[in-house]
Amino acid sequence: MKAYTKQLKMLPIKLMACGLLSLTINPVSSLAQDMAAAAENEVYELDEFVVTDQFLFSDQVNALKTPTPVIDVPQSLSITSAADISLRGFDSVGDIVDYTPGVNMNQGEGHRDAVVFRGSLSTSDFFVDGVRDDVQYYRPLYNVEQIEILRGPNALLFGRGGAGGVINRVTKKAEIGQDFSAYSLSLDSFEAREVQFDTNVAINEASAFRLNAYLNTFENHRDFSNGSGYGVNPSFKFELSDQTTLDVSLEAIDYDRSIDRGIPQGDDGKPASELNGIVFGDPDLNKSEFESISYRALLQHSFSDTIKGIFTASYTDYDKLYQNFYASEYDETVNPNLVTIDGYVDTTERQNFVLSGNLVAEIETSNIKHTLLFGAEFMDSSSENDRFNPDFDPDPLVDDDEFEFSINDRNTPGVGFNAGGLDAGPFTDLNDDTATDLSVFSLYVQDEIELCDQLTVVLGARFDSFDIEVTDNEPGAADSGSHKDEEFTPRAGIVYKQDENISLYASYSQTFVPQSGDQFANLGDAGLNPDEFTNLEAGIKWDIANDQSVTLAIFKIDQDLVADDGAGGSLINEAEIEGFEAQYLSRITDQWILSAGYTYLTGETASGARPAELPKSSFSIWNNYQLTEKLGLGLGAIYQGESTPKGSTSKGTVPSFTRVDAAAYYQLSENLRLQLNVENLLDEEYYPHAYSTHQFTVGAPINATLSIKGIF
Repeated sequence: MKAYTKQLKMLPIKLMACGLLSLTINPVSSLAQDMAAAAENEVYELDEFVVTDQFLFSDQVNALKTPTPVIDVPQSLSITSAADISLRGFDSVGDIVDYTPGVNMNQGEGHRDAVVFRGSLSTSDFFVDGVRDDVQYYRPLYNVEQIEILRGPNALLFGRGGAGGVINRVTKKAEIGQDFSAYSLSLDSFEAREVQFDTNVAINEASAFRLNAYLNTFENHRDFSNGSGYGVNPSFKFELSDQTTLDVSLEAIDYDRSIDRGIPQGDDGKPASELNGIVFGDPDLNKSEFESISYRALLQHSFSDTIKGIFTASYTDYDKLYQNFYASEYDETVNPNLVTIDGYVDTTERQNFVLSGNLVAEIETSNIKHTLLFGAEFMDSSSENDRFNPDFDPDPLVDDDEFEFSINDRNTPGVGFNAGGLDAGPFTDLNDDTATDLSVFSLYVQDEIELCDQLTVVLGARFDSFDIEVTDNEPGAADSGSHKDEEFTPRAGIVYKQDENISLYASYSQTFVPQSGDQFANLGDAGLNPDEFTNLEAGIKWDIANDQSVTLAIFKIDQDLVADDGAGGSLINEAEIEGFEAQYLSRITDQWILSAGYTYLTGETASGARPAELPKSSFSIWNNYQLTEKLGLGLGAIYQGESTPKGSTSKGTVPSFTRVDAAAYYQLSENLRLQLNVENLLDEEYYPHAYSTHQFTVGAPINATLSIKGIF
């Protein structure tokens, strides 16, 4: 009944999306940021707020919550604008992460965004307009104004989690006094298709309506890859008075797509490349289905020229199914023809309700300027999670959730192992079934103290009350219970600016992760204190000229991971990550724009081993060159050093790789652009990440996306 009710609730949204997109497909045009604006990438004035490469936001809700220039932020961060996303052909969070220093992607079991921030894996440290978005899924970019990636633990602004950093998506808002439309069509060499649409209508002098939408199909280089999805995001802006504005929006996302968890490792610990053509999954059963509907409201009020209040309310209903088979064991030496297959089906239903309020005040006393931030946040979350394992043996007395797959039996391209013949199901073995109620209440305060023109000190602290109750619905289960954490987390920073265009900074910040983990499907080690993460960072930000900037940062993250000592107490496993980051952005000439990033990471676990998913060196570079008034070219590359798979500090090796990407743009007219983006130009064989020692992702061969993008 619940599923039927949810389908009825989603029906009008689906009809709206299909009707709108059918009108969009008929014209042979597509969504684009204006080519000139994309090339300039300097200032986009969107009525009340300004987005530039120097400000995350001015006077608008954002990850930092105060209108602070990037050069004055004592923390390493990166911004990717909508114009960059369009020009570079990015269509996922992973595409952006590939070209961002300090972060790298995890496979995410083939069904979710999973980012490794400075050696800390997270599936929940994602935000939309500063509001937590913690369910595991693939986040689209169709309605994104910019992506902010902040590195380093910082609970003051984000609360629990964020052990290595966070990603904040800033969505496009309705613009008063503006009428415009943009649209896009794209097709790639795997035959995946996507259409996007963006339109803004000025209703009157005090209100506006905006609609962003997309529809796509999913295909790639692997067998059985298929799927489709859509997203629709209508929003309104109301100017209630000269001092007050209200933004309200609704967003619906719906997709289903195939799941591929890669290939096992060979006897040398590296991917068994001879198995590259095999998908160790069932063509019918390896899939993920996801639906969400979100309601968001943002109210801003200026109490005076120096005091402003920002209040947000958000409600999101998530519904997800994830089922898969994958390679769990393989011994190339003993029997190179047999791979052990395991699998499960997992469902998640979650409802998140978030209220937050921030008061920003700028005051001056005795020639000392203060930018004060006072904030409070309340989150109520309810979840239902279950998991079933397969039963490969029809004997009811035998619990057998693994299956040996004969590679030689797969002698026809496009044919995987057949799980459809499994007895009764095939997912009949209940693994867990829990219901969770979570409430989080937070208070925080921060003061940016400008002692003089050259010196600013940032001081702040946050209090979080994290209260979780888990009910285990399995027959005879005794794992139900509740736990409450109350944590105080400080933040401190100092910024010194001898000149306006250069700053030296140092910072200290903390965060915590409760024992219930990222997704709180269970209590974890109930009664134990949360894991704690501390970040020390120092760096320099230098705007060499109006069109050149350099950022250098060194950092150290101490991880105190709390575990049960087996005797009724606890022990702390300490780990340490150290590193260096560099970013360079430059307009070298009027025609040539360059961006580059480098990361060096090292670390040690409690046992003295190097942490998993910690490549020693990573590098990225991208060039845009305008050959003529109409023709532009792009060329870039990413390099990632070798690492070990998730959960392993000694077994298996994710090999280093270099991938070259390219692009070409041709301006057909003032409002229409033809664009070609090519990934893996040199057709290199590579494996970008691994979820475990037997789940190496097979990187895509050379592939191209042709798009036509226009505005009217």
